[in-house]
Amino acid sequence: MKSDYSNLFSLKGKNIIVTGGLGYLGKECVKGFAQHGANLAIVDLDKTKTESFAIEVAEKYKIKAIGISCDVSIEADIQKMIEQVMTTLGNIDVLFNNAATKSRNLDAFFAPFEDYSLEEWKKIMSVNLDGMFLVAKNVSKQMMKNDNGGSIIQTASIYGVVGPDHRIYNGSNFLNREINSPAVYSASKAGVIGLTKYLATYLAQYNIRVNTLTPGGLQSGQNEKFIQSYSDRVPLGRMGLVEEMVGAVIYMASDASSYMTGQNIIVDGGLTAW
Repeated sequence: MKSDYSNLFSLKGKNIIVTGGLGYLGKECVKGFAQHGANLAIVDLDKTKTESFAIEVAEKYKIKAIGISCDVSIEADIQKMIEQVMTTLGNIDVLFNNAATKSRNLDAFFAPFEDYSLEEWKKIMSVNLDGMFLVAKNVSKQMMKNDNGGSIIQTASIYGVVGPDHRIYNGSNFLNREINSPAVYSASKAGVIGLTKYLATYLAQYNIRVNTLTPGGLQSGQNEKFIQSYSDRVPLGRMGLVEEMVGAVIYMASDASSYMTGQNIIVDGGLTAW
C-alpha cells in the first residue's frame, strides 16, 4: 500500500505528446506538464512556431521539449512524428490527443444546419474524429511495448454530452463575427467520447488507460452578450478559464489516476448538473 502521496501528481521523467500544442488549451497544458517535470513533444501544424515554443518551454522549465509539425489527418505524418519523438525522447508515456479544427472557411463552418455542406462536414471530421483515431491508433502501438503501459487523454466538449442551447447565440459573436454551434462539432466531440470508451476496454490489457477531458464553455474572446447568456446557464455563474482545465489533465496523465479509465471528466462549472 502506498503511504507517501507527496509525488502522486509528479510527471517527472514521463514523455508526453501534446497534439494541438499551440492551441488555446494545448499551450496551457504544455506548461502544466512541464511544471510537473514531463518531457514534451509539442505537435501542431506550424513548424516554426511549434519549434520556437518548444525551445521556450525547455529553457523555462528545464525539461526536454521538441516541436514537431504534423497534420493529424494524415497517417504518414503521424508515423513520422512518432518516430521523431521516440528517437529524441524515448518511449511515449502519455498522449494528450487534443488537436481539433474549426475550419479556415468560417462562413462554411458556421453555416445553418439545413445548408451545411458535406464537404465541410468531412473536413472537420477528418481532424476532430479521424485525427483522434489515427493518433491514438499509432501511439498506442508504441505504448503496448511499454512495461508500464501509458495514459491517453482525449479532448471532447460539453456539446458532445448535451445539445447546445441555441438561444444563447442570439446577438452573440466571437472575434467580431456572428457564431453558432454547428452539428458537426457536436457529432465529432460525441464521437471522441465513444472512441475513448472503446479504447479504454480494448487497451486495458496493455495497462493503457484512456480518458476524456470535456471542458464546458471557456472564455476566449466572445462578446459580453454571449458571456452573460452562457454564464446564466451555469450554476457557478460564469464561463470557465482555460487554466482551470489543466489540473484535470495533469491528474489523468499522472499516477494519481492509476485506477481510472474509460471516464469522461466534465469540467463545466455545473452546467450539466441541472
